Amino acid sequence: MTMPFYVAPEQVMKDRAEYAQKGIARGRSLVAGVYDSGILIVAENPSRSLHKVSEIYDRIAFAGVGKYNEFDQLRVAGVRHADTKGFAYSREDVDARSLANLYAQYLGTVFTHEMKPLEVEILVAEIGEAGEGDQLYHISYDGTVTDEDRFAVLGGETETISERFESAYVDGWDLGQALRAAVSALAGPDRQLGPGDLEVAVLARAEGRRAFRRIVNEELAEALGA
Repeated sequence: MTMPFYVAPEQVMKDRAEYAQKGIARGRSLVAGVYDSGILIVAENPSRSLHKVSEIYDRIAFAGVGKYNEFDQLRVAGVRHADTKGFAYSREDVDARSLANLYAQYLGTVFTHEMKPLEVEILVAEIGEAGEGDQLYHISYDGTVTDEDRFAVLGGETETISERFESAYVDGWDLGQALRAAVSALAGPDRQLGPGDLEVAVLARAEGRRAFRRIVNEELAEALGA
C-alpha cells in the first residue's frame, strides 16, 4: 500500500500565504484616507473600464487589489448582498462592518479549505454623517479584518507607501491635499503618476444619500495640478 505524501499543516498555510502575497504584489497598489468632507480612494490603474474602486451601496465603497476577476466577483457578491438586505429590511441596516465580516468569512474559508487562495486584498469603506462615523475595513487574502483609523494601503510595498502617506498626513486636510499626498505616496521619489495612470473616487458627505463619486478628466487634472 502506498503511503500518502505528508505535508505539515503549518507548511501548507505558509505556502498558501506566500502564493497569495506574490500574486497581490504583482498588481498595483491603492491608498484610501479620510479628509475633511469624506473618504478618498486612489488606485494606480491606467484602465478606464476595469475599475478597482466601485460603489457597493448608498454610503459604502469597495476597492480591491490583486487578481481583477477574483476581486470583481467579490464586488458583485457584495452588491447583491447589500441590495437584498436593504430591500428585505431597510437601507439603514446595510453597513460596512457586516459586509467586511461577510467577506472575511468567505476569504478565510477559501484560504483554509481550498487548494488555491484568492490573490486579493479588499477594502470596504463607509462614510458617516459626521467624520467620527467614517469606517475603513481592510480584509486580507486569509480573511483577516483590520479596522483602519485614518488611512489604509493595499497591494505591494504597503509599508513603504504607508510611511510616505503617514508622513504627509494632516488631520482635517482638504480633498486636494489628500489627493496629492496619496499620489505622491503611490509614485515614490522616482516616478510621476498623471491623471491617465490613476483611478480616483470619493465618498463625500456633500453628495447626499448616494455619496460615491468618481473624480475624472479635467477635475482630476486640476486637483493634481493645484
